[in-house]
Amino acid sequence: MSAQPNGYAPNWPFTDPHLQSVLASSGLRGWSARRRYPDLAALAQPVLLDCGDNVRLLGFHSAQHRLPQAKGLVVLIHGWEGCADSSYLLATGGRLLDAGFDVFRLQLRDHGDTHHLNEELFHSCRLPEVLGAMADIARRFPTRPLLVGGFSLGGNFALRVGLHGPQQGLPLAGVVAVCPPINPKHSMEAIERAPFVYEWYFIRKWTRSLRRKQALFPQHYRFESWLRKPTLRSLTDQLVCEYTEYGHMDRYLDGYSVEGDRLAPMQVPTTILAASDDPVIPIGDFHELVVSDSTELQLTDHGGHCGYLTGPRLRSWAEERFLGAMERYAGGAQFQ
Repeated sequence: MSAQPNGYAPNWPFTDPHLQSVLASSGLRGWSARRRYPDLAALAQPVLLDCGDNVRLLGFHSAQHRLPQAKGLVVLIHGWEGCADSSYLLATGGRLLDAGFDVFRLQLRDHGDTHHLNEELFHSCRLPEVLGAMADIARRFPTRPLLVGGFSLGGNFALRVGLHGPQQGLPLAGVVAVCPPINPKHSMEAIERAPFVYEWYFIRKWTRSLRRKQALFPQHYRFESWLRKPTLRSLTDQLVCEYTEYGHMDRYLDGYSVEGDRLAPMQVPTTILAASDDPVIPIGDFHELVVSDSTELQLTDHGGHCGYLTGPRLRSWAEERFLGAMERYAGGAQFQ
């Protein structure tokens, strides 16, 4: 593992982790990103992916036009209850496109306007369908090198894609994960300890998603009694026990954990970016990681959750780190 000096030193008030975390996914930042990078949306083409086992996921492909040949294709994965238009994905995707990468923004099951595509519910252990989506993307778009990155839960998925994808023939050249949950049990506990707005935010978006799923498949789902006064823990436990094969919440949370030495077999060049003041992802989990020499861990004192904003213009230091890592990995792949 290579640990790098972070070089990120924001001025007040951007040293506040809660300000960082709120602004990171705010509509204001999304508006700013759309103004800076209009081509990302203008060039985006919707793509319905065949992920195997009758699973379909939706994504948006934007092909760069600045260079004679793209530097590579970067697949971006949003966080839990985010979507392809989440502000951090718009900002990072726009920056990558502007630098000469093709960009594919992948939406997870039941995120964005995709609840109708699959009858079964989303949960965080649905790695096989994300690997299936990556395989379909690789087939449809032969742009190489192929890289993957994600934010929050999307970063956790990206790490697991990097770990398991090569075994399934994915030609991955690099992985970047920003503020990924490492031990989901610890992340749930951190959300419960954090100011109430965090749990309220996730519960509000999750219950809205579940109500939409129930409206589409009323013969399959009856959530009313669960949604009266839900907590993150109670709702997770009920859904895991009723609608997954895990039977117990702890088994489910362990199913997408990448704690300890689980990332040690990773051979794909990888960058993990995390902040010590992240309100929902405990920094101690990163200190306990055992990873290979191909993984670079960058820990910052500040940044909040997926923030790293540098000032009132809402530009993010993480965007440049993300781009730098992708350019490094793409360049290395081209000379192999």
